[in-house]
Amino acid sequence: MPQDSLDSQMANKQGTAVEDEDEPATQALDEDDVIIMRTYGVGPYVEPIKVAEKEAKEYISKINKLIGVKESDTGLAPPSQWDLEGDKQMMKQEQALQVARVTKIIDPGTDDTKYVIKIREFAKFVVGLGEKVSATDIEESMRVGVDTSHGGKYRIQIPLPPKIDPSVTMMTVEEKPDVTYNDVGGAKEQLERLREVVEMPLLQPERFVALGIDPPKGVLLYGPPGTGKTLTARAVANRTDACFICVIGSELVQRYVGEGARMVRELFQLARTKKACILFIDEVDAIGGSRGGDEGNSDSEVQRTMLEIVNQLDGFDSRGNVKVLMATNRPDTLDPALLRPGRLDRKIEFGLPDLEGRTHIFKIHAKTMAIDRDVRFELLARLCPNTTGAECRSVCTEAGMYAIRARRKSISEKDLIDAINKVIKGYSKFSSTPKYMVYN
Repeated sequence: MPQDSLDSQMANKQGTAVEDEDEPATQALDEDDVIIMRTYGVGPYVEPIKVAEKEAKEYISKINKLIGVKESDTGLAPPSQWDLEGDKQMMKQEQALQVARVTKIIDPGTDDTKYVIKIREFAKFVVGLGEKVSATDIEESMRVGVDTSHGGKYRIQIPLPPKIDPSVTMMTVEEKPDVTYNDVGGAKEQLERLREVVEMPLLQPERFVALGIDPPKGVLLYGPPGTGKTLTARAVANRTDACFICVIGSELVQRYVGEGARMVRELFQLARTKKACILFIDEVDAIGGSRGGDEGNSDSEVQRTMLEIVNQLDGFDSRGNVKVLMATNRPDTLDPALLRPGRLDRKIEFGLPDLEGRTHIFKIHAKTMAIDRDVRFELLARLCPNTTGAECRSVCTEAGMYAIRARRKSISEKDLIDAINKVIKGYSKFSSTPKYMVYN
């Protein structure tokens, strides 16, 4: 019997159904499966990173919008925006300024004020002010910058700072030393007396005003070598926010006549320009020696430098808010005019540390050393009578050499005792303490 198309379709459908029974039916993914699939290959920080990147792009777009023109990486505009002809014209108009000195002000305080300037040894001119300078900015004996852009006439364009030798400017301590008051051992009383002079007038000036007295402005630190005078000055420089100028006495001894005195004047001139300044002169006995009657044995140039320091400390001009620290191990050689009250108000002696001080010094050095825990520092201090802090430091260094020689990773008490026998007793003939104790 012939089959119609519907029968053939039904037969085919049944046949396919029979064939598909052998294969498992495919199950559709639900929403949970889709969520799991999306987490494949995604770390825990992908989403926070995307949010941070989006915020960064938004901030960058805001910054660029506020800045306006976006420049290139070199800081220059694109070559298409260069105006070379305009730049050349601008360079021709803006001439270099000449340095001059104002010698006199004519009719000050009026609209017709004129200024007499001297350009080197060239000539003197009577000039007016430029458009960018106020009359209150210019004083007599001030250095100024002038040019001839106004039809060949000189005009004062800018006031200039005083001329100071670069070697003097370089004496300013820019980076603070890494030494604190806790790193200075065996000088507790001396530190308290020094902080009264240096820190209290800067932090609590109202105390001195209430009593009607001027704070001390000069301190002399003296004592045997190695007792911590320079170390204390470094700790002061670390603690204070005032400008700190460090000078070595031998730097002020110059070859030509008058050079040392000029450096001293510029040094105090630089110090007076600061709001508060601490001037530290180390090894002051190099220039502050006592004046003797025998002219043949004394250096007259060194004496001139010392007299200039005496004048700057308490002379005709006011010293200003400048604290002066001086350090020496030969106070007996200094000139009496330098030591008098008013110039150096307080003398602080850095003597040999006592038993407690030596113990403290050993503990300070042990903080940074790989050392055994059962070391008796007081015993070590008793084995080092009449020693300075520098010798205690040498003991610790020598003990480290013993440990390195024995290929050990820490320093034992036996190493320290051996180092004491070597440094304190073996090098006693090189010790400068007995010699300098005669003078201090």
